[in-house]
Amino acid sequence: MNRKNFYLFLCILGIVLPYSQFIPWLVENGLNAPLFFHQLFANRISGFFVWDVLVSAVVAVEFIRLEGKRCGMRLLWLPILGILSVGVSCGLPLFLFLRERALEETGVAAAKS
Repeated sequence: MNRKNFYLFLCILGIVLPYSQFIPWLVENGLNAPLFFHQLFANRISGFFVWDVLVSAVVAVEFIRLEGKRCGMRLLWLPILGILSVGVSCGLPLFLFLRERALEETGVAAAKS
């Protein structure tokens, strides 16, 4: 499996696994924001992971903006939307997939391999 397809696989996994937990919760509890945030920060360990993911999301968005601009990439809004709608597990691999595709189009990826 080449890098581009591996990143696409990780993006799909990054959608399926988080939503496999979120959708049943949503079906059971509905759009109950207070309960969502209460459970999200239920203890120090879950709070640790929440803050880790939030900081990672901010870093990822900035990386996508800067690296995407440097590489002259299009569709940079797509991985940012992935981060906002699913999380870093979707948006970062999607960006890396798009970057590999852009590098292939410019011939840079072939020169590095």
